[in-house]
Amino acid sequence: MSRGWLAALMLTAMPVFAAQSVTQKPLPELRLVSEHAVDDMIGGNLSGLASCKGVLWTVSDRDDAILYSLDTSATVWKAVALKLEIPPIPDSGLSGTLRNLARAASLIRGGDLDFEGVSCDAAGNRYLVSEGFATVLKVPVEGAPSWLPLPRKLVVEAQAAGMLQHFNAIFEGIAINPAGDQIWLAAEREKRGLLTAKLGKDGWACGASCILRVESGNDTLPPQLGGKSVAKDFADISLYKGKLYTLERAAYRICRRTLETGQLETCWSFAKEALQPNRLYQQKYGLTEALIVDDTGAWVGIDNNFGARADGEKRPIVWRFAAPEGGWSGKP
Repeated sequence: MSRGWLAALMLTAMPVFAAQSVTQKPLPELRLVSEHAVDDMIGGNLSGLASCKGVLWTVSDRDDAILYSLDTSATVWKAVALKLEIPPIPDSGLSGTLRNLARAASLIRGGDLDFEGVSCDAAGNRYLVSEGFATVLKVPVEGAPSWLPLPRKLVVEAQAAGMLQHFNAIFEGIAINPAGDQIWLAAEREKRGLLTAKLGKDGWACGASCILRVESGNDTLPPQLGGKSVAKDFADISLYKGKLYTLERAAYRICRRTLETGQLETCWSFAKEALQPNRLYQQKYGLTEALIVDDTGAWVGIDNNFGARADGEKRPIVWRFAAPEGGWSGKP
């Protein structure tokens, strides 16, 4: 969901720590192609998107045991529920305090697993990241779901570096490569960061470090949302043609980053379209939480927390933006 001290890591390969500025000049604006309300998500709160063999899938951070496919045959999309049998949750190394807060919050809002992202490999297996417990559920094409046996080092290093410190600010995005043997995770905020693990002959491991990048600092919300300073965040990530694309919710932008270090290369804004008067919410912060980047554009999904827009729309929304002129690989 939306919205935690820095300790140096004495590692052989040091991750990059940065308070990075994107650019001083205005970013190029992406062009909106279409807008789709989504019906039939039981818990609403669309919080991730993935494209698997031509089918779009989504998750809700309020529905613990459901993965949704999307019927996109009409302008208003329909969510089709796939019920999941959730196995016992492993101990990822996340503190007991944060795990207990997730359980307590679920009594009020539902969804103690708090699924915040979904990705898939070339075989069509889906991978759901749990913010509540900082771990990943694999939903295979056939067979029962299982939790990935990710190394505890992943969470331990992240927390030592100042990430995963606050409730509701844990892992917010996930991407997996087509082979299904490397995974990337986005730590949401205060501090935000990018982490990775690989599957080898001895299981999932990180190598010298699990951390690609740690970033601190603030972004400024657009004037339509009050213009206040808020913590930089990652709301989702997407893997496309050897690059990581980050959805940076507070700044209303999509950014391209290197796979090796998470170094920022360039960004595009979607603020102009997102902040049209009819699309404004009373919630004074960014609500975009889902991203897919592909050859011809990007899907961006909105978790509106059941709030209504200025035009009265209360359902989750997915936008389709055209790829920038020259494609995602070019420079704006």
